[in-house]
Amino acid sequence: MSLPRIAVTSGEPAGIGPDICLALAGVDLPVRLTILGDRGLFESRAGLLGVSLANLDIRHVPLRAAVQAGKLDPANAGYVLGLLDAALAGCLTGEFAGMVTAPVHKGVINDAGIVFTGHTEYLAEKTATPRVVMMLAGTGVHAALRVALATTHLPLKDVPAAITADDLTTTLRILHGDLIAKFGIARPRILVAGLNPHAGEGGHMGREEIEVIAPVLERLRREGMNLIGPLPADTLFTRNVLAGSDAQLAMYHDQGLTVLKYAAFDEGINITLGLPILRTSVDHGTALDRAATGSADPRSLFAAVRLAAEIAARR
Repeated sequence: MSLPRIAVTSGEPAGIGPDICLALAGVDLPVRLTILGDRGLFESRAGLLGVSLANLDIRHVPLRAAVQAGKLDPANAGYVLGLLDAALAGCLTGEFAGMVTAPVHKGVINDAGIVFTGHTEYLAEKTATPRVVMMLAGTGVHAALRVALATTHLPLKDVPAAITADDLTTTLRILHGDLIAKFGIARPRILVAGLNPHAGEGGHMGREEIEVIAPVLERLRREGMNLIGPLPADTLFTRNVLAGSDAQLAMYHDQGLTVLKYAAFDEGINITLGLPILRTSVDHGTALDRAATGSADPRSLFAAVRLAAEIAARR
């Protein structure tokens, strides 16, 4: 009973979230899990997959509408967000040491008339956290990849204006602080990408590096942070440059996450830094075409649970 208890939200009910949560029954993990979702949905999906609900602690949260695997229904958008709200409430009261989230479908939530850009932004708003940082991490042979983002779910045309000195400073402070607090790294070494090709080529391909990024890095170095950059993003993720780094900061979503998902998609982890609670997640989507087929790969969920357990134990 000394093991931490983690909440697992089962995500979009028409996707693979329930499938991969069911797979947790057969894995020995250093944590106690409470899976949030509709019990009838789990019973139905377990029957289709030929697996058992034994050894799973399921907290019933009722669906808003019947579910057909692979078919989205905006009527269940409130159910999906209700799972997050229930897990978050438990984290804030101390019932749960953290939460792990299975994938949701942003489009169908917005189709229901609810503005939703992602777990990261939703949990930040619900906890009144002014700034959080999305970071995806590899495991195993790709454990050196901890890719954080200066901006998250923005159209590419809006990225340059979003990279301000204040925001970049806050992002780096959160990243640096959580690498110490959550990962136990005493003096993190962080690689920072430039925004433009070749990190701006001395101003010939853009001036964001000269006018914003480099001055922020220099100021934070004077505070004691070990920051390398701004570096050209096309070489930052090469083996020799990555060697010895503890994290990498990309300026926008696809600049960093394309690399991470290419290298470690099956076992990658998403973690939200800067929240007052612990939250990890899978690094993939709802995979509607695989729901209830038995072909969903649960390894990213397993890795997310293991990381949450490690961080909870360290804290």
